[in-house]
Amino acid sequence: MAEREHLRITGVHALSALGRGADALLAGVLAGTPAFAPVRRFDTAGRRVTVAATLPEVGALADELTDAVDRACRAAGLDGPHRAGAALFLATHGGPHSLPAPATPPGDPPGPPSGRDAEPPGGRDAGPEVPALAGHLARRCGLGGGTRVYTTACVSASTAVADAATLVGRGDLDRVVVAAGYLVEPDQYALFDAGRAFAADGAVRPFSAGRQGLLLGDGVAAVVLESAHAAGARGAPTVATVAGWGRAGDAYHPCQPDPLGHGLARAAEAALRRAGLPAGAVGYVNANATGTPYSDASEAAALGRVFGAAAGRIPVSSTKAVHGHALEASGLLELVVTALALGHGKLPVNAGWLGPDENCPLDVITDAPRPAPTPYALTLNAAFGGANTALLVSAP
Repeated sequence: MAEREHLRITGVHALSALGRGADALLAGVLAGTPAFAPVRRFDTAGRRVTVAATLPEVGALADELTDAVDRACRAAGLDGPHRAGAALFLATHGGPHSLPAPATPPGDPPGPPSGRDAEPPGGRDAGPEVPALAGHLARRCGLGGGTRVYTTACVSASTAVADAATLVGRGDLDRVVVAAGYLVEPDQYALFDAGRAFAADGAVRPFSAGRQGLLLGDGVAAVVLESAHAAGARGAPTVATVAGWGRAGDAYHPCQPDPLGHGLARAAEAALRRAGLPAGAVGYVNANATGTPYSDASEAAALGRVFGAAAGRIPVSSTKAVHGHALEASGLLELVVTALALGHGKLPVNAGWLGPDENCPLDVITDAPRPAPTPYALTLNAAFGGANTALLVSAP
């Protein structure tokens, strides 16, 4: 990827069970204390597992997304004219969403409603579908460059970032705001619980012996992505750079990943090629690892294919062990985590660790954050259907 094609991250905002804002997210993942607690948002009576990582007071998803987009734009220093030319790429679940809140009066910045008076995060049954929600967000935040929507499960947000990189790289767009959101709600919770995908012991233990499964978590995030030229022309801050990206499919099984990790490995290798970097340049991997026995072993195999004998020496962690799995929003939440960690020079801990698993021979960060050995990191995501993405991030 030539310098003119580099995709700069110039503004970020995030919400998770760790708190509101980028600072809360970074502090939480570096502290390494899992945010899982009993679900109070809806009734879990009769469920096998009753915990998730939820923020106690949240508004309707449409309002939380609006707030995230506006705050990311403010962090990037985007004024009205610059917002007017920015596209919005939205990644979220394909079902109904909360009805939008009434239009914000001119000059009054949008924000989430108070937790007590807010619409329940799951939304009303008659809420708009994703295209209507994207249009609503764009209008409310002054983004006039068109919208796209992504509902491709757990690679939705990372696919949106990859598309933004492509369109900015070839000069079709100067600026894209990518937003993504999932707030833990009863329908998806019931599906995962019925499928026995949740960790019965209430902890996510990526790559660890004794891991039992995943747990869901709130995640709403927005990032402003710009070409190096557009960002430089207005003196924008640079949080990090997306230096490369890759996507690949397993074509192996509707739910299970390829046990040899071929698809995820191809995605990571494509990201390295686009960045023009050797595998040895990578100093950290924020893994997709969900804490499920099968998928974590598959990802470890993929990393072995990419890094060879060095796979056991590259620091790896999965921050899902702290903030939970945010489904469609995972890719963006974890991109923000990775970018912030690199900028801070510290790598997050892999919480829930019980001991090594011979099927995951990796250098898992287990005790305390480590110094970042290089300015480059991979953040990986995978979804049902064998979809895999890789984003290669570099410090500013």
